[in-house]
Amino acid sequence: MSKLDEMRKKVRKLQLRAAVTKMKLRDLAEDLPGKWTEIEEVAQETSAVFAELDGAKRALAAMKKLR
Repeated sequence: MSKLDEMRKKVRKLQLRAAVTKMKLRDLAEDLPGKWTEIEEVAQETSAVFAELDGAKRALAAMKKLR
């Protein structure tokens, strides 16, 4: 498998993780005020996944450009 294919696979996996964490955050917001103590943890997790996804997308774009 080429590095480009590996990066595409990584981006797809991160997109799935990002969608899952986004839904967790959304579901948590619907349960407010009951689960307000979990907001910070879930928000940090969501932010970290989206930051990683952004970096992977940028790396993929750079790899495509060099191709």
